[in-house]
Amino acid sequence: MSVNIINKSKHELPRYETVGSSGMDVRANLDAPIEIAPLGRALVKTGLFLEMSPGLECQVRPRSGLALKKGITVLNTPGTIDADYRGEVGVILVNLSNETFCVEDGERIAQLVFCKIEQIELIQVNVLSETDRGSGGFGSTGVN
Repeated sequence: MSVNIINKSKHELPRYETVGSSGMDVRANLDAPIEIAPLGRALVKTGLFLEMSPGLECQVRPRSGLALKKGITVLNTPGTIDADYRGEVGVILVNLSNETFCVEDGERIAQLVFCKIEQIELIQVNVLSETDRGSGGFGSTGVN
């Protein structure tokens, strides 16, 4: 499966870092560093533009190392890039740490995961079928 990409950044294309990787690391494309204050957020541009076939989406997900070590994550996780979007890929980063974080040009800030999707038809009904679980949710099956 392939996706068309325009790279207007000064960095290499995203790539899978290992054979078993699900996501491709994406880099910040900046003219100047961006500082994100504690509990602050910023839209970080990548210089990348995608063209996907209908039936695909690109999810923007956090990088686990940034989340654990620096408290930096993707605010709208997972961010969705729809197949018909042709604008620049941007990543909304949020700083959940107590220290200002500086995003540098070329820094790996998130990962892109491509997923197959289906559009469905919603059918309005008055009653849903019964299940053993029923309406139980939000911890109803236990927390251990």
